[in-house]
Amino acid sequence: MSPLAGGWLTGRYRKGRPAPTSSRAERLPARYDLSDPDNQRKLEAAEALAVLAENAGLSLIHLALAFVLAHPAVTAPIIGPRTMEQLESQLGALDVTLSTDVLDAIDDIVAPGVTLARADNGYLPPALQDPFLRRRRTS
Repeated sequence: MSPLAGGWLTGRYRKGRPAPTSSRAERLPARYDLSDPDNQRKLEAAEALAVLAENAGLSLIHLALAFVLAHPAVTAPIIGPRTMEQLESQLGALDVTLSTDVLDAIDDIVAPGVTLARADNGYLPPALQDPFLRRRRTS
């Protein structure tokens, strides 16, 4: 998943607003169907993160990208703006340093290592699913 969670952390998905239309949502409807309980959890988290960003004086985009930039396991966030406007909305995150309190609050909203929606789990190699495939057969 991208640093902006496939658009969920851009501020376009907010409680009480209709879901925005996008070609990504058309291609991957399971990830954006707001009637799905998994996606409701993503919407709740995005809303809580938007409030946190607002209270910190940041855009949600800057909060999300600064979080990724602060993570020691990330060498560089891979952003994918399609327009100059999107790029310009993201570049300011380079100048953001999140406080420990804000980082802790993010972890409280979505605990480290948690994926809120099954559709976002990504690829799971068959060898991790089937114990028989985890060993080489020598005889």
